[in-house]
Amino acid sequence: MILPLTYLASAEAAPSGDLFAALGIDWTALVINIVAFLILMWFLGKFVYPPLSRSLEKRQDDIEAAAQAATETRERADKVEADVQKLLTRARKDAAEIMATAKSEATELLAKSEQRSREQAKNLVDAAHDDIAKEVENARKTLYNDAVDLVVQATARVTQQTVDAAHDKKLVAKSLEEAR
Repeated sequence: MILPLTYLASAEAAPSGDLFAALGIDWTALVINIVAFLILMWFLGKFVYPPLSRSLEKRQDDIEAAAQAATETRERADKVEADVQKLLTRARKDAAEIMATAKSEATELLAKSEQRSREQAKNLVDAAHDDIAKEVENARKTLYNDAVDLVVQATARVTQQTVDAAHDKKLVAKSLEEAR
């Protein structure tokens, strides 16, 4: 540290008055360096900075365009999501209506089916009653005919003579009619 101070002190004592020479700066080298720096700055300003600046501006524009596209995409996605929610709400409402209609129709079909079943059962019962009445009537006729035949046979045995079968049947039928 003492050495540079002594050097400065000796430079102040120099009679030439050239401070740069006392500091060890060469004027020619300084001027050449300044000219080289200015040429470098001109070259960079002419050939390097403009393309670099255009590239940075293009990149900035691309970033802004991407941000704008992202914003638009987000807005479209929000709109689509809202539309989807509306569609889902409408679909749920339609499904509920369809379910209600289906339940109503099922209830109607069940009622109609029960009514048809009742009618069929009534028809079957009526048909059975008619069949039973016919069977009873046939049984009565058969029983009547058998009773007439038995009376004829009994009368024939008791009287030991048979007049005429047709005549006997008429007599028995007349007797039965009077007995009723």
